Amino acid sequence: MLALTDVLAAQEMIKGVADGTPLVPSHLSQKLGGDLWLKLEICQPMGAFKLRGAVNAMAHVPDGARGVTCCSTGNHGRAVAYAAAQKGLRAVICMSDLVPQAKIDGIRALGAEVHIHGRSQDEAQTHATRLARDDGVVDIPPFDDPHVIAGQGTIALEMLRARPDLDTLMIPLSGGGLAAGMAVAARAIKPDIRLIGVSMDRGAAMAASITAGQPVEVEEVASLADSLGGGIGLSNRFTFPLCRTLLDEVVLVTEDEIYTAMQALYYEDRLVAEGACVVGIAALMAGKIVPSPQMGTVITGRNVDMAQFTHVMMGQDVRIGDVIVKGTPYDD
Repeated sequence: MLALTDVLAAQEMIKGVADGTPLVPSHLSQKLGGDLWLKLEICQPMGAFKLRGAVNAMAHVPDGARGVTCCSTGNHGRAVAYAAAQKGLRAVICMSDLVPQAKIDGIRALGAEVHIHGRSQDEAQTHATRLARDDGVVDIPPFDDPHVIAGQGTIALEMLRARPDLDTLMIPLSGGGLAAGMAVAARAIKPDIRLIGVSMDRGAAMAASITAGQPVEVEEVASLADSLGGGIGLSNRFTFPLCRTLLDEVVLVTEDEIYTAMQALYYEDRLVAEGACVVGIAALMAGKIVPSPQMGTVITGRNVDMAQFTHVMMGQDVRIGDVIVKGTPYDD
């Protein structure tokens, strides 16, 4: 299993490329019952935290590789495409047809090939695995990989260095790469810190797996927090045991709660961010997390569908797959 030493090694590997994002106080603090600090991974060169893990993993791709591949719900693919371009490597990003077009276009703009395959991240991963087997490219998993996990863990190092008094971290939870990496680092540095994984309440694979005591499959559905979609893999080796062991609790939020939190982050903190970024804020606003004096969360990415984002900010109805989220103007 991973240890703090792995995260510290990743910190050296990504230095100057994917580190040093701001940690800022949120104007929402006065409404939430405690100080809230926002780690702005939207300031990464490709707009999301995933660059940390991708850069660290890319550094371990063997010489002579014919390129890299991965499956992704968007931001990991963008990060791998960016990191591969920096090394002059071919990148093939495999995605399901649930991924928003804006994220597909962003990846292609970085020079990567995009293969759309299936209706779930698991089906896209099957295609990436086949490419790695048949085409000689190296598969960089989106989360269940030690180098990826260690890279994401560097976020916790930076947060606790800047604010050693943080007592709660609310971490967006999907496949668990971010949560596992941050938990490894934070728990080693500050054993009594409260670590909460937060996800949407439909298709939350890690939450369902922790409840079941083993990795399980869930139906992948569209969500405002689309970056949190996808399974964790039935043969999950790293993120499942780390999240199950190190997270204090997992909290789920509704699409309505995500909608309201996206508005709050924009109108109070003037930040354009994906739905996945605000699940911690959503849980606080909904009373699902008891506030503490010094809380932190990660604003994970800015690669949002701007048409959809605009509808949310204007308080309009938004269709998410087979669900319509009823719009309401933001009440400040």
